[in-house]
Amino acid sequence: MLTFKNFNIADWFSFYRIAAVPWLLVLIWLDERQLFSWFLLISYATDLIDGFLARKLKISSAKGSQLDSIGDQLTFTMGLIGLWVFENDFILENLLLIAIAFAPYIVQFIIAFSKYGKATAFHTYLAKTSAVIQGVFILGTLFFEPLYWLFYLMIIIGILETLEEITLIFMYDVWVEDVKGIYWALKDSRRKRTRPDNQNSN
Repeated sequence: MLTFKNFNIADWFSFYRIAAVPWLLVLIWLDERQLFSWFLLISYATDLIDGFLARKLKISSAKGSQLDSIGDQLTFTMGLIGLWVFENDFILENLLLIAIAFAPYIVQFIIAFSKYGKATAFHTYLAKTSAVIQGVFILGTLFFEPLYWLFYLMIIIGILETLEEITLIFMYDVWVEDVKGIYWALKDSRRKRTRPDNQNSN
């Protein structure tokens, strides 16, 4: 049974991003754009902090990687909701392109859950790059105005990152965390594990 002792300091920063979701929703409902933007910035900052602490203190774990991924996905989702509410004209103007970019992500999510029973936590270099660009674009738009060149770059990198994630799912029969990318996966001994072992990782 999990207790508070099972979580380290990096995990608690991930917990913050998850716990912040209701508060962010309240700020959207109250139409508090500036406050929402600042608290979303804090959520993005905790993502940088927990990753730094996990590497610096060498406290990375499968549980922590999964928490980090959940926190990342929820923060990104809140950013999208914020854009939908506060920059509705921009979203509607580019809705088709956003839908095209989002479709592979839904496919990746479905494949991951059907194979592993949970979301992936590969944390590839491309995924980290995509997350940074997404964060900069969302926050920049909320604080100032949309930059179209950054928007297009975010779409392109996001699609490439999702396609890489889908490829990695097919390369690994069991759930693993922290895969730098396809090149590194080709040399990863964890790919040789068999499906029955996956029961221990859920």
